[in-house]
Amino acid sequence: MNRQQQIIQWLQQDNERMTVLRTVRRLGLNDWCLGAGFVRNLVWDRLQGYASPTPLNDIDVIHFDPQRAEAERDRMLEARLQQWLPQPWSVKNQARMHLRCGRTPYLNSEDAISFWTELETAIGARLNADDSIQLVAPFGLERLFDDTITFNTKNGDIHTFDQRVADKGWLQRWPRLRQVRG
Repeated sequence: MNRQQQIIQWLQQDNERMTVLRTVRRLGLNDWCLGAGFVRNLVWDRLQGYASPTPLNDIDVIHFDPQRAEAERDRMLEARLQQWLPQPWSVKNQARMHLRCGRTPYLNSEDAISFWTELETAIGARLNADDSIQLVAPFGLERLFDDTITFNTKNGDIHTFDQRVADKGWLQRWPRLRQVRG
């Protein structure tokens, strides 16, 4: 089984993550996925043999809709998701997120996550209408299986990377991980 098939199988076996995917799909968002810890933590937990999943600080829903890029709309979408499934939601339209980072506009969601601080975090999952799972991985999936947390040089901010690794406690939670600074 290849890496993609393995991740998809693990997602399908995780009832909570499948419920989250189905709930977000109901919004009918353009070019969406669940990213950051949603996939990353699942893989790291499985590779380390953990019996129960690491709780997510939040559920990162990203989408790309240049026609409706207002922050207020994302807050409305978070409220709707909260009504449907009480969780710590974070909805961000990537059509405006380049402004926060002083970059040129992103082309789509995959382009946007290609600037995330860690390569292993820049992986998302979406649930298609036919219930198939599609992974979004601008850097591929291999690093996620290498027991590393790797600085994304495309991001350019090594201080933020070091701070995130320390603040999030990844090396303590998953002790086989090695920090790679590029």
